[in-house]
Amino acid sequence: QVQLVESGGGLVQAGGSLRLSCAASGSIFSMDAMGWYRQAPGKQRELVATLTSGASTNYADSVKGRFTISKDNAKNTVYLQMNSLKPEDTAVYYCNAFVRTWPTTLGYDYWGQGTQVTVSS
Repeated sequence: QVQLVESGGGLVQAGGSLRLSCAASGSIFSMDAMGWYRQAPGKQRELVATLTSGASTNYADSVKGRFTISKDNAKNTVYLQMNSLKPEDTAVYYCNAFVRTWPTTLGYDYWGQGTQVTVSS
C-alpha cells in the first residue's frame, strides 16, 4: 500500500559527502515521524536521525554536526545529507516512516529496502 524507496548511497572517500533520499508512494494521507537508521555488518540496527511532523529533529551523537535530516512534503520525500563522512559510517542505511493511509487514516510503520553507504579511508 505504501512503498519507501531509498537512493543516493554509494562509495565515497573519508571526508566526502552523500545525500540519501527516501521517496514514499501509495495511498498516503500523511507522513508523521520519519527517520534514518543504519546497520553495519555484525551490528544491530541503530538510529541515525529522526524528524517529526512538527519539524523536531533528533540525531545520534555520532553524527551530530555532520548529518542533516530534512523533508519535502510536496514530494513525500525525506533526505539525509551526510557530510564529513568517516569509515565508521559505513553501513546499510534504511528509511523509516510512520504513514497514515487513505481511506482509514490509520497509521503504520514502513521501512525501505536499504541503501549501501561505504566510506573508504
